[in-house]
Amino acid sequence: MIEVRDLVRRYGPTEAVSHVSFRVNKGDIVGFLGPNGAGKTTTLRMITGFLPPTSGEVAVQGHPASEDSKTVRKLIGYLPENNPLYDDMRVTEYLAFRAELKGVPRSERKARLQDVLEVCDIGEVSHRIIGTCSKGFRQRVGLADALLAKPPVLILDEPTVGLDPVQIVHTRNLIKQLSEEHTVVLSTHILPEVEAICSRTLILHHGRLLFDGTVEELEHGLSGGGQVMVTVMAAPEAAEDRLRALPGAVAVARVEDQEGHARFRITPAEGLDIREAVFRTCAAGDMPILEMASRHVSLEEAFLSITTSESEEVAV
Repeated sequence: MIEVRDLVRRYGPTEAVSHVSFRVNKGDIVGFLGPNGAGKTTTLRMITGFLPPTSGEVAVQGHPASEDSKTVRKLIGYLPENNPLYDDMRVTEYLAFRAELKGVPRSERKARLQDVLEVCDIGEVSHRIIGTCSKGFRQRVGLADALLAKPPVLILDEPTVGLDPVQIVHTRNLIKQLSEEHTVVLSTHILPEVEAICSRTLILHHGRLLFDGTVEELEHGLSGGGQVMVTVMAAPEAAEDRLRALPGAVAVARVEDQEGHARFRITPAEGLDIREAVFRTCAAGDMPILEMASRHVSLEEAFLSITTSESEEVAV
């Protein structure tokens, strides 16, 4: 559906996007995750044709953007971060105007207008001046605009920024619904958003693509076979020494001490289930286990681990 190959964008000596490559398949909801300034918006603008790349190529449904940009733009519905609406027009007037600009046949415009009003749930404000609408309704009007020409691909740049919690939930549900008929690429720096709606995650930082996979792959990949939290009844120092000697333990961290017992976080080698070894070590050392549970790395921890490591490499 979308093919991005070795994409580069430079501003003078600064490389805002550095040799980024990935594929987006039909029906995917792909989340571009990264801190502010990571290169997410720049990458999306190059995909949509609003910004030419310094080098590299973008193709949508097999059409290279460099050779057939007009066709590529017709295949994409784009909702930019700063939603550019005409505040002095009524919602229906604006959408009818945009449908004409997008080349929607005159005979189909009325039906398409009704469809997007219904899908985006903006019928109640259809005759209001856009400038009087709330932020949530304005976002939905922008999304309705992106849907007018029935594009197979939707590119959404920070679609929930500035919305209240109720509006955020509504927008997320709408994006899930739209993914049944559209391939969706959205950028965000909101971690729960990726967990809630995305089937795949791309992590960008300093213009570089650091990860491409599912949230589960990201979390599991950094936690090996799954970290183990264990609380034992023993002197903390003695217990720590024994647990550090565990075969297959990559790291042992003492996270809490209380009178008579201590709590540890044990990270095993990749793919290793270390719980039985923990049990046998504690039994052999006369350290009764008060609690033991598996713990996987959260998305936030995984994201911080990747971006922090990359930042340290850049600094070096």
